[in-house]
Amino acid sequence: MARSVAAALPWGLRALWLVLPFTAGSALAAALDGASVPVRTTTSVGAWLAWALVVLALLVPHPVGLTVLRVVAPAVVAASLWAATSGEAGLGEMTSALVTSSLAAALAFLPETGTWMVNGAAYGDERRHLLRPPAALLAGPVPLAWAGLVASIAAGPLLLAAGKEVAGALALVVGAPVAVVLARALHSLTQRWAVLVPAGLVVKDHLTVLDPVLLRRADIEVLRPAPAGSEALDLTAGATGLPLEARLHEAVPLVRVRPGRHRQGEPGRSAALRFTPSRPGAVLAEARRRRIATG
Repeated sequence: MARSVAAALPWGLRALWLVLPFTAGSALAAALDGASVPVRTTTSVGAWLAWALVVLALLVPHPVGLTVLRVVAPAVVAASLWAATSGEAGLGEMTSALVTSSLAAALAFLPETGTWMVNGAAYGDERRHLLRPPAALLAGPVPLAWAGLVASIAAGPLLLAAGKEVAGALALVVGAPVAVVLARALHSLTQRWAVLVPAGLVVKDHLTVLDPVLLRRADIEVLRPAPAGSEALDLTAGATGLPLEARLHEAVPLVRVRPGRHRQGEPGRSAALRFTPSRPGAVLAEARRRRIATG
């Protein structure tokens, strides 16, 4: 059942995204009816470009595409909410825009969507599983980074279209580097994986370890849900959800990331690691398929 849902998800998301121009698009057009022609044109061009980027991302799954999807999808929800509160769109248009955009955003943030897209760039016989982001980042920095990225991209062109040349030029000059920094920060969250490879399991997480850590199949005593009070080395980065614990026959070397302005490493060894994948059950199932002991 889970496999059939995962297989249908990409097609459902693609189909839903293809109808958005006829749902959210019509509500947005109605809301912009009173705006100047340059503003309407600029908004329309920007909306079509963003929509096309997501279409491409959904056709060619890749971690970069996942970042694009998860930036644009909530932006469509925000635009639909703005259109609904403008009073220009009809009830049917508002409802259709809010329902379809919200559903698209919900599907975009499903763990299964993340797994599908990051594996578009996987090498050979490996299976990537996203790690959950730290709860402290989700509580504020990530939403603020998203809002800052959308604003830094949209502000300059819209201000110029509105005839505010000085403010628009300033927004472009300031917004471009800000957008690059924020985009890279958000994209880095799609680069944190637990990877099942032919040799065993790799934990790749720039927030907790300086270099990826390979746990060879022969060295893994058991991979299991972390029991309460587990003393395994904590590589969860404060993420919520069910952590997994990999217990090893022998300690492996690793370099922990030391908090600070500059990335610094703290060499060490550990015979037990704890991390939090977005789909722990899928990781365990894949591990069993690869003859890794699970519990």
